[in-house]
Amino acid sequence: MKKFLSFVLLFLAINIPQVFASEIDVLPTMQSKSNVQDRVWVGTFQIVWNELMDRVTFGEVKFIEGNPENANLLNKREFSTSNISDKCYYKYMGKISKRTKGIIEKGIKKKFNEKSDILDQIDWSPRNESYIIYAMLKKDFQFVNAFDKLGKSKFKDKKTDYFGINRRSDDKLGKGVRVLFYNSPEDYAVVLDTTSNDEVILYKTPTSKSFDLIYEDLIKKRDAYRGNTGFAHVDELKIPNIKFFEEKQFSELTGRRIKGTNLKVDKALETVKFEMNNQGVKLKSEAAMTMMLTSAGPGRIEHPRKFYFDDTFVMFLIEKGRKTPYFALRVFDISKFTRG
Repeated sequence: MKKFLSFVLLFLAINIPQVFASEIDVLPTMQSKSNVQDRVWVGTFQIVWNELMDRVTFGEVKFIEGNPENANLLNKREFSTSNISDKCYYKYMGKISKRTKGIIEKGIKKKFNEKSDILDQIDWSPRNESYIIYAMLKKDFQFVNAFDKLGKSKFKDKKTDYFGINRRSDDKLGKGVRVLFYNSPEDYAVVLDTTSNDEVILYKTPTSKSFDLIYEDLIKKRDAYRGNTGFAHVDELKIPNIKFFEEKQFSELTGRRIKGTNLKVDKALETVKFEMNNQGVKLKSEAAMTMMLTSAGPGRIEHPRKFYFDDTFVMFLIEKGRKTPYFALRVFDISKFTRG
C-alpha cells in the first residue's frame, strides 16, 4: 500500500502543472491572456516586432506554420514608438556579428549609460544571413515629493515594506496624488504625479482580465466619477515597495519560418527590470529577436542600397503639383556634361 501511495504522489508531482506564487509572466502585448496571476507587460518586444513588420515583412508577420495568438496580437501594433518619447528607447537592426554587438553596446551606453542583460545570450559568431532586432526601453523618474516610509505591514498574509501618506505625513505629499475615482473600499484608483511627463496610475481591482480591458474599465470609471478628485488631508495612501527582474523566452514564436522570406525566428526574448519605492520608479526593459536564413537565396530583408548613377540615366525636373516635367535629360557620355 505504501509503495502504491508513493507511486501516486510521484505521478502527481510529475504530471500536475504548478504555478508558483513567485512567478511573473512577461506578456508580449496588453491584449495577451495568461493564467498566471502575476504578469507584466512593457512595449519593448512590440518595438522589435514593429521593426520586423516595417523592415522585413512590410506588413503583417505571417508564419508558414501558422500564427499563434500572440503573433496576431502583435500584428495589431497597439503600441508603437509614437507612444513614448524618443529619449526613452533605443532600437537597432543588423547582421549578427561581434561588430553589431559592439554597436548596440555603445548605443545603449551612450543613450542610457546602461549595460545589456541579454546580449551575452546571443551567439554572435558570423553566420550566413543571420539578423538581430534589438530594443531597450528605459525610464527613471522621481515623484513630485518623496513619500513617507511606512514600515512593514501585511499584503494579504505576508509582510512587506510600504510607503505613502498617513495622518502624520506633511500635507504637501497629498498634492502629488490625484484621485481618479473612489467607488468603494475595494474599487478605487489614483494617479501619482512625477517630476517628468510620466504618471503612475494605481487601480485597486481583483479582476483577472487582460491589461487592455482593465485599462478600458478604469477609463470608464474615471469618466463616470463625480466625487472629490483631490487628496484630502484625512485620506491615507499605502503602496508596497516593488522590485523584480524577469526574463521571458517567447517560445511560441521561435522555430517558425516567416512567409515571403527565407528567414526563421531563432530567438525571441524580453527582460523587465523594475523598482518602485518612496522616491520614484526605475524601469529597464530589453527585447531581442534573432533570425537566420533557412535555405539558399536572398531573404526579404533590408540591405544598404547604393544609388550609383554611374551609367546611362535620365533626369526630370517638375514643379510641385504639376503633371508634366519641365525638364528632362538623358546622360550617356558623361564627358559631354563636364566641360563647363
